[in-house]
Amino acid sequence: MNAMNKTIVLTGASGFVGGAIARALLRQGEHLVCPSRQPLSWQAEQMRNPPMTELAPDSDWSDCLRAAEIVIHCAARVHVMQEAALDPLAEFRRVNVAATLNLARQAAAAGVRQFVFLSSVKVNGEATLPGQPFTENSPPQPQDAYGVSKLEAESALLALGRETGMAITIVRPPLVYGPGVKANFLSMLRWVKKGLQLPLASIHNRRSFVYLENLVSLVLCCLRHAQAGQQVFLVSDDCDVATPDLLRGCAAALGLRARLLPCPPALLYGLARLAGRPAAAGRLCQSLQVDIAKARTVLGWVPPYTLEQGLRATTSTLK
Repeated sequence: MNAMNKTIVLTGASGFVGGAIARALLRQGEHLVCPSRQPLSWQAEQMRNPPMTELAPDSDWSDCLRAAEIVIHCAARVHVMQEAALDPLAEFRRVNVAATLNLARQAAAAGVRQFVFLSSVKVNGEATLPGQPFTENSPPQPQDAYGVSKLEAESALLALGRETGMAITIVRPPLVYGPGVKANFLSMLRWVKKGLQLPLASIHNRRSFVYLENLVSLVLCCLRHAQAGQQVFLVSDDCDVATPDLLRGCAAALGLRARLLPCPPALLYGLARLAGRPAAAGRLCQSLQVDIAKARTVLGWVPPYTLEQGLRATTSTLK
């Protein structure tokens, strides 16, 4: 089924994931409406880029939704390193729940056929036991305000879909990497490139990641598949790795050798607590696996790129 030829509204096109989805759709000749606060640095003949001052519970989307068949909602309030809000959860709820539901309600009223919501594996939780990956049926256990807000948005959207008949598709990625990645993954790449000795050789966890283009591939698959409505999908590269092996893979992509030293994970946790960053140790030491069997079974989707290919593409643009 070709879901194309009508307008697709895409929020968050100025971001890492939204921008990649927009460029992929444009390559397919789709007509896009990409509202954003600032004009996008890239444009295309079949794209409109109307100004949107804020993603708010009372935003008016009527201009964007004219003739729209699909909405892909990537814009969100994400993790804030230096949190300034007096009530972070309230602010996450305002943007990620109330503003999202406002857009979805207007989309349903405008006759939009499908609403695709980029959520997060943080809805499931922060860690898994080795060999016990998250599935779409795992009890949600969000551990922070961002994860709570994404779970609440998912629940509200699925209820709206049942009420209105608009197809709701939810995608929960783990950490997304690719050219232009920032934050923790970029820091890790820079550690490896500088040849730093990293005390991470003794970690024996398993973690799922998703290469940006694999995530884009799944989103586009959801637009074409009749069974994608009223569904939640986890996504990954389907290649879970231990932290030391990920570092070795990054080093190999850079033509280097990772310099890893043994260190008991308990000591790493202790040092992280002293530094006021216990969550950082968790991301390095704990397992977080997702099972993508549902996407394979329901959608017939398989990741088109391997972890190795994703790491090579990511490191090729590293400054």
